[in-house]
Amino acid sequence: MESVLDRFLRYVKVDTQSDEKSDTYPSTTKQLDLSRILADECQNIGLADVSLTEFGIVTATVPSTVQHDAPAIAWIAHIDTSPEFSGTNVNPVLHKNYDGSDIVLPADPTRVIKVDDNSALRSLVGATIVTTDGTTLLGADDKAGVAAIMAAADWLMNHPEIPHGPIRICFTCDEEIGRGIDKLDIEQLGAVCGYTLDGEGQGMIDFETFSADGATITVEGINTHPSEGKGKMINAVRILSHFIAKLPEDHLSPETTDNRDGFMHPYVLEGGVAKAVARIILRDFDTAKLAEQAALLESIAAELRTAYPRATITVDIRQQYRNLADGLKAEPRAIPKAEQAMHAAGLTPELTIIRGGTDGSILTERGLPTPNLSTGEHNPHSPLEWTSKEELETAVNVLVELARAWGDEKL
Repeated sequence: MESVLDRFLRYVKVDTQSDEKSDTYPSTTKQLDLSRILADECQNIGLADVSLTEFGIVTATVPSTVQHDAPAIAWIAHIDTSPEFSGTNVNPVLHKNYDGSDIVLPADPTRVIKVDDNSALRSLVGATIVTTDGTTLLGADDKAGVAAIMAAADWLMNHPEIPHGPIRICFTCDEEIGRGIDKLDIEQLGAVCGYTLDGEGQGMIDFETFSADGATITVEGINTHPSEGKGKMINAVRILSHFIAKLPEDHLSPETTDNRDGFMHPYVLEGGVAKAVARIILRDFDTAKLAEQAALLESIAAELRTAYPRATITVDIRQQYRNLADGLKAEPRAIPKAEQAMHAAGLTPELTIIRGGTDGSILTERGLPTPNLSTGEHNPHSPLEWTSKEELETAVNVLVELARAWGDEKL
């Protein structure tokens, strides 16, 4: 059997970055490269019902080993990586027998993973830490989850003595841009609940997420040669800069919020004099507050329309995902079974909220209760991203115990 670390190191080298500007699914064809690899590996380890759709979604089944009719559960991870930082030519670096000090990334020594900013490193002295070389993100979000699922499925196929019910494996595309399950047939998946493997550290069960919308601010101006711009030019770049400057800085920003605070986060600015565009993500645990954030954006636009009447300023809001907490009530066994599995794996489970979302947010909203489990992710979407061999192995152990815990249930 291939180790979970070796699987992870292979998967992160496949560029699967998604693209929110694309209107296709998957948003980038390169995601299909990993989808095909995973479908082949599912076949090779003997999983049943292996399917690869035209949309790059991979599903398969670890067959039941119990005599009674046990409910099916689903293990879910996404193969795409964030558009926020390059995922091309990922070069993972192993720091074996980690000594507890700050980690300088070799290809860019200005990038340092500091222990003071990464408290989880303190408990991993002597472990094997996996980082980027400093030029790309790592892709632990969510190839750590992909690797853990494949390693756990392989383990169960090689250990039929472990009692468990049917386990549905599912890999999706485009989670990072909020479209992860757009093409997934939940009914065909056929599970009573799911678990996304897309979480921080180890021992955590995310039972609540942000609700999320995306905003696109478009300013259309008038371009002329700057030498004769007086009275003619309407500079979209300048107007959009005014718009961004009017966003709150001392609250409602990622830099100033934590715990259950929501935020508005401008993360893309592009364009020129004739047209400039900003993309802003809106986040809050209280879904109703997203409407308040959208209203604030519209009020800024209205103010600028008055100041620049010849410009066209539009605010477009798109729903992304919703808080999964309420939907988890539909399957009251989902969280206790995860807690049972973590105890069996030697962990003390911690119920946590996630200042983000996973495919589980949308799956839960659409009727498949799906909490999120730890997989060893740290600093996602960043060249400072890292994971550890030990946390990956722990995620595999939790999945095996989760399979065993659900094997006791009957339909």
